[in-house]
Amino acid sequence: MNWYPWLNTPYRQLVGQYAAGRGHHALLLHAAAGNGDEALAYGLSRWLICQRHNGEKSCGECHSCRLMLAGNHPDYHVLTPEKGKSSLGIEPIRQVIETLYSHAQQGGAKVIWLPQAELLTEAAANALLKTLEEPPEKTYFLLSCREPSRLLATLRSRCFYWHLASPDEQLSLQWLNRQVPGNPVDLLTALRLHDGAPLAAEQLLQPERWQQRGALCAALNAALPQHDMLSLLPVLNHEDVAERLHWLCALLVDAMKWQQGAASFALNQDQQPLVQQLASQLSGTSLQQVVQQWLNCRHQLLNVTGVNRELLLTERLLSWEQMLGATGYSHPHSL
Repeated sequence: MNWYPWLNTPYRQLVGQYAAGRGHHALLLHAAAGNGDEALAYGLSRWLICQRHNGEKSCGECHSCRLMLAGNHPDYHVLTPEKGKSSLGIEPIRQVIETLYSHAQQGGAKVIWLPQAELLTEAAANALLKTLEEPPEKTYFLLSCREPSRLLATLRSRCFYWHLASPDEQLSLQWLNRQVPGNPVDLLTALRLHDGAPLAAEQLLQPERWQQRGALCAALNAALPQHDMLSLLPVLNHEDVAERLHWLCALLVDAMKWQQGAASFALNQDQQPLVQQLASQLSGTSLQQVVQQWLNCRHQLLNVTGVNRELLLTERLLSWEQMLGATGYSHPHSL
């Protein structure tokens, strides 16, 4: 698994706690997607399972380290939903708890990692509670999550909470420029569109993905003067519609920032003419209304089973057209 420079400090802090005997047996890692919490959890697991620590590093040579590197350590358990399922049910939890109460096969620590703790069903979370409260000796739980509020309060209360924040913007930009060298404005835009998460920004900057975003911006730029918002349907109506709507909402929010004279805080630094055009089409109140409508649409697409995506998008685009046709708003502010 890859390692990232912004993880060095949190890794040292966490390993330092365990080395001093103050580490908690249940760690809740809260991080935005793309900040590398998977690598941090794996690195910490390696250290916990290592039988001959080299300071804050795992030795890489003991039998446990070799098993971890080979990906088949019997005391390292990764719990994820079964293929085709969107939640983690009670049965895998029961099985791993049963395994924990037998002796560690390598005579050392046992580590259980849940990369997406929010996906635990209520029954699975409840089954985990008692073990989290009174775990077997030398047993460690590492739980990663995007939204702690989606976890049972009783589960959160049994864990040591650790927030893995996005790294400093300049550090992230330096790292991004080494991975995908390019226009600094593009790098900054990709980073801001993902709340400063470098790995997510790197994915967005891949040529095909970046071109898809560019196509959406170009289509919006062409549609606005004619109030032909329905022309956006072909660039929105895809399986990844949630991310495409994120791009669209970010542009609309940037237009509100522009109206307030705060263009330097815009996410889409590479699309300022388009942001300005959006800001001149609708008032701040109308922009807020459009953003809310698109967020509601996105929520439905993500959470309503069997929803007709094309129909929902068409309805929202036609509503936007009507709003544009009903207003003659023009903002006097300029860049």
